[in-house]
Amino acid sequence: MSDTGEGLLRRRAFLAAGALVVNFSLRGNARAQLSGGGEGSGGPAVVDPKLIGDLKTSPLLDSWIRIDGAGHVTVFTGKVELGQGIRTALIQVAAEELDIAPGTIELVTADTARTPDEGLTAGSHSMQDSGRAIQNAAANVLALLKREAARRWGVAADSLSTNGQGEILSGDARKLSYGSLAEALSLHVDAVPGVPLRDPGTYRTMGRSLPRVDILAKLTGGASYVQDMRLPGMLHARVIRGPSYGTRLATIDIEAVARLPGVVKVVRSGQFLAVVAEQEWTAIAAMRKLQASDFSRTATPIPSGTSREIMKALPTREIVILDTTDAVAPAVASVKANYSRPWLHHGSIGPSCAVAKYQDGIMTVWSHSQGIFDVRRVVADLCELPIEQVHGIHAPGSGCYGQNGADDVAADAALVAKAMPGRPIRLQWMREQEQGWEPLGPGMVTDVEASLDANHRIVAWNYAVWSNPHNNRPVGAGGVIAGGEVVPPHPVPEGKPIPMPEGDGSRNSNPLYVLPNVHVRYHFAKDMPVRVSALRSLGAHLNVFSIESTFDELAKAAGVDPLAMRLSHMQDERARAVMQTAADRFGWAHRRKGDGYRGCGMGFARYKNIGAYCAVVLEVEVDADAGRIRVHRVVAAVDSGTVVSPDGIRNQIEGAVLQSLSWTMTEQARFDALHRRSFDWSAYPIHRFEDVPGSVEVHIVERPGLPFLGTAEAGQGPTAAALANAFADATGCRLRDMPLSAEKVRAVLAARDRA
Repeated sequence: MSDTGEGLLRRRAFLAAGALVVNFSLRGNARAQLSGGGEGSGGPAVVDPKLIGDLKTSPLLDSWIRIDGAGHVTVFTGKVELGQGIRTALIQVAAEELDIAPGTIELVTADTARTPDEGLTAGSHSMQDSGRAIQNAAANVLALLKREAARRWGVAADSLSTNGQGEILSGDARKLSYGSLAEALSLHVDAVPGVPLRDPGTYRTMGRSLPRVDILAKLTGGASYVQDMRLPGMLHARVIRGPSYGTRLATIDIEAVARLPGVVKVVRSGQFLAVVAEQEWTAIAAMRKLQASDFSRTATPIPSGTSREIMKALPTREIVILDTTDAVAPAVASVKANYSRPWLHHGSIGPSCAVAKYQDGIMTVWSHSQGIFDVRRVVADLCELPIEQVHGIHAPGSGCYGQNGADDVAADAALVAKAMPGRPIRLQWMREQEQGWEPLGPGMVTDVEASLDANHRIVAWNYAVWSNPHNNRPVGAGGVIAGGEVVPPHPVPEGKPIPMPEGDGSRNSNPLYVLPNVHVRYHFAKDMPVRVSALRSLGAHLNVFSIESTFDELAKAAGVDPLAMRLSHMQDERARAVMQTAADRFGWAHRRKGDGYRGCGMGFARYKNIGAYCAVVLEVEVDADAGRIRVHRVVAAVDSGTVVSPDGIRNQIEGAVLQSLSWTMTEQARFDALHRRSFDWSAYPIHRFEDVPGSVEVHIVERPGLPFLGTAEAGQGPTAAALANAFADATGCRLRDMPLSAEKVRAVLAARDRA
């Protein structure tokens, strides 16, 4: 069922028809919802720590699975589809454990009236947390069905089997359908730990690449996204603000705009201002007229300089990540380096959008936020509504990758809807608004110093990272732009670091390698020179880039092969297997050696040291005149634990490779003291089709029966590092500051050729 207006209306009709089940689900999740939920507030409260994944926070089985008398199976997840294929994968997980056809399952994603509160869909947690919860909930449900069948037949439950068609079979050819058994059962019971899962050797569904359920409409131009939603009687709105975050428009002639043909209303609440019209273009034209006003900066001026200069000037709090002291052989060589990345836009292809409707005291918001339960809390706070009168429904958006403008625009739409009861309000930002107002991925800097002994062993590792908080996701009205515009304004919450092992700027700053005398420090800067929050992989992008670049610099200093340097310091066998697989499939031992313009490089990390393992090897060619780095070939290997959808895993690593190459080579948000300057694709270029590598191969190291590991963000850091290492191998020159732009390439090669 699509997330278009028509599809959502059908879902709401289904909701009304299944009120009993919905009530069960609400009761089942009340404890989690009361905790505040979401990564930014600590997540839903743990209810039963003995359970697996997010069953810990929502242990009732009917929070996850419902089977009606006709045998129709509905599965519920608090995670959302962001283009990562999670809807298909979770259907496969449920189908496998229930032993039914995937096409017979209806999956309901994050909906505050129907699904568990699983916090954010972020950090590659969907399979690790929701996938494992659904897997174990389904195993619990099947055990209950078998127990009921065994009771009816007077046999032992462990003597029964299933046939893949939603039926329980006895040894004497009797059978009962799941629907007929479910009618006699209540799933409003807590899951129990330790229920056996299906033997991977008997899998019918998991491990197969099934067609993704979200792809067809996207490929055919159908209604796929919240941007496509059209509801009866819907009005179009545009919000009016200064050109970028931290600015404010001067005097505005609201009355002149309100009189324009087709304008229904101009909504104002304090400094919040939006225009509402029957037609979208009318709203855009009115917005343009209002937006033409002069503006001034209300926030402190944006500092000038490099990301290193800006970050090092901020006050910081030092957080010790790792501190070990060991007796080792004396050092004979050292490498000292520093690395940086600039502030980055999310670059979502579709500007943020939301639809809201306020009717009969209930506010319904359709949003592509990654935290729909947090949207509910924000809207309740902003619109001064009891939280039970706010209904949040996830609808996919065209682009995501962290906290873009989705949460802000949901709040904007709700404010307008509150002022216009009974009419659905569709509010979308313009491209320049998305680029001007969304939170950016933080700029970061790192310092590294490492030493080798005479046997090429690393004997000391000193690492420091400077960063703003990466997770300022809103859990109340103060976290969205509109919260600071209404009267009285809601204060912006103070940024806080995310503790390890997840981390934010510190994410992946602690190497997985076995190293002595390790000192890792996180210099956390809560004061933000620009608006920042989560961007895909958080600090792992720069930290892995820095660590893996340093490993190559150490290998060069020691005169040993970069792969050998890594393997000699790695004890984790799964990590070793991933690195070796990528190297073997690439042909690392017989690779083209750097000749001045062409070379190869590698990078490795286990995401957060608790997620998927990923190694990337690639070959580049450098055009000195154009300053262009052309990636000819990429080979990646990944270990994601038990494989649910091989194609889904490959899709995620391929996407991570392409996005990371764009970040690392091209992307950089630009500012002056007054405001942001990168308002469109010309000022903020991202990679195009012509920049795609000649080939990308992804090889999966299968681990049947082991827990699912989050995959989506595992490739960001290794790809960035592999690119830098390949450039250094090709040219003999090291670039340490992102982006590895044409200007920097030309400059470093010109200096090399002059030397």
